[in-house]
Amino acid sequence: MTTEPIRTAVVIEDDPDIRGLITTILTQAGFAVASSPSGIEGVELVRTERPSIVTLDIGLLDIDGLEVARRIRLFSDCYIVMLTAQADEVDVLFGLESGADDYLAKPFRPRELRARIEAMLRRPRGGAAAPAEAVAPAPSAAPAEPAAPIVAEAPVSDRVSSHNGLILDRDTRTVECRGLTIALTRTEFDLLASLLASGRRVRSKADLVRELRSGEYVVSDYVSESEERSIEVHFGNLRRKLGDDVRQPEWVETVRGVGYRMAPARVDAV
Repeated sequence: MTTEPIRTAVVIEDDPDIRGLITTILTQAGFAVASSPSGIEGVELVRTERPSIVTLDIGLLDIDGLEVARRIRLFSDCYIVMLTAQADEVDVLFGLESGADDYLAKPFRPRELRARIEAMLRRPRGGAAAPAEAVAPAPSAAPAEPAAPIVAEAPVSDRVSSHNGLILDRDTRTVECRGLTIALTRTEFDLLASLLASGRRVRSKADLVRELRSGEYVVSDYVSESEERSIEVHFGNLRRKLGDDVRQPEWVETVRGVGYRMAPARVDAV
């Protein structure tokens, strides 16, 4: 008889009542939970416990949750759910830019927190991941010695996609661009993989939010304006890491008022 490995979570929250509530929710969901009221101590807990999930209060007393998320992203690719006292757009955007994968406004429903966490964990984990926020050097404008023409959209296999010199491997969850490995967060990787699979078909922000929920989000199918804005932030981070120009994109193209799609395939002349 085989037993499933115990999943680990870390709760970083300075309010003892909320910390206890989240610990109970995660324990009932089958997690071994470690918790801390301190941001500095919480970072070290993540380092030692190596959790799958971290819930993080944005308003900690010692260092704020944004800085905690940045520090965690230096060594871990765990999922981070940011908890905010209010769903202020600026808090949400700063949280996502710091490396959070999702957010919830307080007060939240226990069922909603559990549903979001389970949806994130259904995404494939892949092989060993590079530090999620380590950004590779920006690609140079042109290779020093261009060889044969680059033909975009070259299918490598059903698990590997290629587009305009960018290669995404779903099994190892790695992305390479002109010979450089680009370290992405899990959410950024999932969004890029989804766009590559769709090609030139436009994907709306709401559609991408629902896909990140794995199509099994049990609380509600409603997509809020803040969630759509979070998709914009993730794509902004993705473009920055790829060195993609929003005005003349090679990979991610914005269709104003609709959503996103892959930029046209390029065939370079000899």
